Amino acid sequence: MVPKPKITLYLDTVSPFAYEAYHILRNDPIFKDVDIKYVPIFLGGLMNKCNNTAPIRIKNKDKWINIERLRWARAFSIPIIDQMPPNFPPNTLPIQRVLAGIEASSSQSQSQIISALDALYRSYWVNGTPVHEPAHLRSVLSSSLEGGEAAAVKMLAAAQTAEVKQRLVENTDQAFAEGAFGLPWFTCTNLKGETEGFWGVDHLGQVVQFLGLDKGVSGNGGWRSVL
Repeated sequence: MVPKPKITLYLDTVSPFAYEAYHILRNDPIFKDVDIKYVPIFLGGLMNKCNNTAPIRIKNKDKWINIERLRWARAFSIPIIDQMPPNFPPNTLPIQRVLAGIEASSSQSQSQIISALDALYRSYWVNGTPVHEPAHLRSVLSSSLEGGEAAAVKMLAAAQTAEVKQRLVENTDQAFAEGAFGLPWFTCTNLKGETEGFWGVDHLGQVVQFLGLDKGVSGNGGWRSVL
């Protein structure tokens, strides 16, 4: 098997920039030959481990993040809601536990977690649906998971178990151990076997350079902003 560059993308559905990074990795042909793993963490837990302050709690930065997320969305043609979703930021712990349970139950394949992430991100960051509310979360999972309503009920129940709760803690601890202090966080390994971490959608150009990817395969003009 031909070796591939690798990216582990740590994410939480609360972060607009993690959504944008996810959308780019999922859709831009630059990353078509990269082995990508999506790992759910709890951003609130990571911030606590770092003694970091949420951007929404910092004067001026709370306004800047809304402007910045729209800039990057326009640059990379990423669909996103114009206004911050109502009651932002929500508590995404229940969502992230569900995602950790999906990840744990399908460790050999990322198809289920990708389906769930696609639907959750579209519902929240494109349509403004409050997916942290139980009824909306169940509806989104039912429509996105293989197995429909039964699979959604199973995953929601699993999210309440000690095993799945611990899985999310371990994922968050692993992101922290790899240097993360915010999201999106990329842990990247190139074909030389070198591994480095990168933070922020605005550092995707450095990710591309570190992994030695072909910038010419993408027709997205957003790369002029980062390369």
